[in-house]
Amino acid sequence: MQLYLPIAEIPVDPFVVIFMGGAVGFLSGMFGVGGGFLMTPLLIFYGIPPAVAVGTEASQIVASSVSGVLVHLRRKTVDFLMGGFLVLGGGFGAVAGIMIFRYFRAIGQIETFISVAYVIFLGSIGALMMVESLRALLRSPTAPRPRRKHRSAEWMAAMPFAMKFRRSGLYISPIPPIILGFLVGMLAAIMGVGGGFIMVPAMLYILNMPTNVVVGTSLFQIIFVTAIATVLHASANQTVDIVLALLLLTGGVIGAQIGARAGRHLKGEQLRALLALIVLGVCARLLFDLTTPPLSPFIVESVS
Repeated sequence: MQLYLPIAEIPVDPFVVIFMGGAVGFLSGMFGVGGGFLMTPLLIFYGIPPAVAVGTEASQIVASSVSGVLVHLRRKTVDFLMGGFLVLGGGFGAVAGIMIFRYFRAIGQIETFISVAYVIFLGSIGALMMVESLRALLRSPTAPRPRRKHRSAEWMAAMPFAMKFRRSGLYISPIPPIILGFLVGMLAAIMGVGGGFIMVPAMLYILNMPTNVVVGTSLFQIIFVTAIATVLHASANQTVDIVLALLLLTGGVIGAQIGARAGRHLKGEQLRALLALIVLGVCARLLFDLTTPPLSPFIVESVS
């Protein structure tokens, strides 16, 4: 059975696409990540044009993030003021990312640019996760766990326009959150990711936000930033395939529920090590495709 994608302009097997969405949803539910940084490369491997893969995955992240935010809203673990400044920076970042995206697409290098960006980010993050998880696994069970060090927030409080973020219990300037949101917004537009795999550690270790509000606030800003990126991709680049997005979302919802249950049977260190292996594996495949010359760089046909 083949289903034609109107924007990607290729036929696909809908069950394969749903399975891909379910597989990434399973990983998302198990590891607590958005999964966009895995789904976009998988779509490219399947033959979806990179530009369409990025634009479509951004739209799918919007829907999946809404369901996550609803849970945190009931728990009252969303800092709306902090999220608002992150969205402000993310909106401008998304516009800048779309401009960069359009430039590389105009010169015919968008596929290479996206692949290189993924190799750099996935390689860096996967290596850091692997080192941290191996240290945790090799640590003696009787050894005390190292406490997370909080950096002083005095430098952020000394910046202009410092204010109180009551839900997070912080008194800092909104400038650092705006800059952080800008960077994540660029990633959302260029790579088709929510940016949670960068936003969450940055909110913990740079902004010094309490752990209980980090995930909810991150999902809150992801909704709006990826929505902006989706609208810009659809209007400026025409690269959002709604049929593809619905297929991915169908599989993702089912897979996330199964993954959340499976993740309860593994330790945190084991989960991080397994996710690091998956990330490094995707990175290696992208790097292989970048460095391997095509089998048939030219096609010669007779024209009658």
